[in-house]
Amino acid sequence: MESKEKYYLTTAIAYTSGKPHIGNNYEIVLADSIARFKRKEGCDVFFQTGTDEHGQKIELKAQEAGVTPKEFVDKVAGIIQGMCDMLNISYDKFIRTTDDYHERQVQKIFKRMYAQGDIYKGAYEGMYCTPCESFWTESQLVEGKCPDCGREVKPAREEAYFFRMSKYADRLIKHINEHPEFIQPVSRKNEMMNNFLLPGLQDLCVSRTSFKWGIPVDFDPGHVVYVWLDALTNYITGIGYDAEGSSTEQYRRFWPADLHLIGKDIIRFHTIYWPIFLMALDEPLPKQIFGHPWLLMNSGKMSKSRGNVLYADDLVDFFGVDAVRYYVLHEMPFENDGNATWELIAERTNSDLANTLGNLVNRTISMSNKYFGGVVADKGAVDEALDGDLKAVVTGTYAKVKERMAQLRVADSLTEIFGIFKRCNKYIDETEPWILAKDEAKADRLSTVLYNLVEGICIGASLLEPYMPETAEKIAVQLNTKLRDFGQLETFGLYESGKRVTDKPEILFARLDMKEVEKKDEEMAAAMAAARESAEAAGDEGQAGAETSRPDSPERADDIIDIEPKAEIAYDDFAKLQFQVGEIIACEAVPKSKKLLCSQVKVGSQVKQIVSGIKAHYSPEEMVGKKVMVLVNLKPAKLAGVLSEGMLLCAEDAEGRLALVAPEKEMPAGAEIC
Repeated sequence: MESKEKYYLTTAIAYTSGKPHIGNNYEIVLADSIARFKRKEGCDVFFQTGTDEHGQKIELKAQEAGVTPKEFVDKVAGIIQGMCDMLNISYDKFIRTTDDYHERQVQKIFKRMYAQGDIYKGAYEGMYCTPCESFWTESQLVEGKCPDCGREVKPAREEAYFFRMSKYADRLIKHINEHPEFIQPVSRKNEMMNNFLLPGLQDLCVSRTSFKWGIPVDFDPGHVVYVWLDALTNYITGIGYDAEGSSTEQYRRFWPADLHLIGKDIIRFHTIYWPIFLMALDEPLPKQIFGHPWLLMNSGKMSKSRGNVLYADDLVDFFGVDAVRYYVLHEMPFENDGNATWELIAERTNSDLANTLGNLVNRTISMSNKYFGGVVADKGAVDEALDGDLKAVVTGTYAKVKERMAQLRVADSLTEIFGIFKRCNKYIDETEPWILAKDEAKADRLSTVLYNLVEGICIGASLLEPYMPETAEKIAVQLNTKLRDFGQLETFGLYESGKRVTDKPEILFARLDMKEVEKKDEEMAAAMAAARESAEAAGDEGQAGAETSRPDSPERADDIIDIEPKAEIAYDDFAKLQFQVGEIIACEAVPKSKKLLCSQVKVGSQVKQIVSGIKAHYSPEEMVGKKVMVLVNLKPAKLAGVLSEGMLLCAEDAEGRLALVAPEKEMPAGAEIC
């Protein structure tokens, strides 16, 4: 018996500091669609996901909650796994970094790397905030104070172990150049090469002593293994890797991974740190790492501080599992960020799911019952032109979908599949079954038309199964058939002639009342705002919303935030922008706006009125007197009815917090920024 082709797929493991939002859940749904597709292609698939459970942040949150760190992560890991199950995720293993086997292997890996000279003992130095137990570089401080809590910081030094990243840098560069498929999309590869590898790598801190919630370094118990050496190794420990040479048969079969699916914000750790760790262990590198874009809300990154978080369970309660799966898969471009709001999900549900798909299935079954008592029979009454075109579209779709999926263009795959359903709807309009039904002489033609529709829907539903498994199965049940293997989707006419469809068709997706959607959206926004205010009043902002991102390791370089690179511009384009130092001489809140401040900004001898969406980060009183960076030749525009004559420049961190950009030294208002 010929062995199946193996396919090992992983997601990043979710950090257990809080409940994940739909932007976090997008990745697991994307991975699930790929895993299900590969299974239908006949591959032996192993699909792993799980939770990342160690670190100082967890230790602090557990203290705040009055529980042990293990009790805290047990609860959150249960929530995360429960959300995977709710979204119908077909994972084969859910790993936790507190699993005994994983912890033992991490200790073995650390000891092996130390013994062969890849890890050495040193010290991490920086400005230390005692309440936050965090190191910061000078450039990260805000007015000389901790950027998190605003308290005083002091110089401090912490003993730590470091990994010699530079030892393997040239080898990794060579691998990336020789394997163009290794990092996808290509823009992510260029970013890693140009921003990190080619300028030279700094050594990476891989242990900490200032907190205890981590895997102990067994030969130096005052240290715990820190962040990425613990978290990243789950991809091999989860399938049975052993650092002492006794790896399982499962590991030998499935490693190297065929695909690591991760968010673009952690691409650096997976395409630089992880391959280098594997090189140190003398293990093969994964075949491909895909850094997917983000799912935004109202075009802004979801974060608790912004109060713009959508949760999968809320969306599923209102829209249903497959509607949520369809939206996040269909609306995410290959490289650029997608957008999600209650209104957008409802509009897509109404247009694609209720109209294009649901109405097609319901109409076809209802007409079969009305005209032939539910019996679907191919009478051979063919219209070569109409039927031929329908069949060509239906049977030609699998090849297109397969090509798109090979490129990980999942959204495009769904578009191809819905092309079948749209073509079937057009076929109804072309053949006009209700007209055929009025002429007994055309009964065979009417029967053939309905047979063709049922057959087209069967093939479409079989293709749809990896993305919307419940919906695909519901369609098959109503048509009294089974979903087909991919090998059967290029043949038209496999539906058994003479079968009877259900006499009670189920509405797959009901049309949504947009007023009800708006009402639900407002209710959820109000509840989130109330929770945030309550948390802030209690001094516990961290409990107000999702917080699943992993803090960066303390490195011998500034912490880094990677963003989507924009297209390059010529110097002449840049030269058109005029930047000057401005001094804010007056500021007030814009009436009836929750976000906007209106500032009077002195730029040279002029005073410009500038409206900015920074009310959540600055009060009008603290704005006055600040020296800021101003884009002065921006075309005037009205915001909330107030004229704005320029733009104040701000920096934004991963949590959505804003900081005005100001000159490092004292500069007069009007000084050119060049």
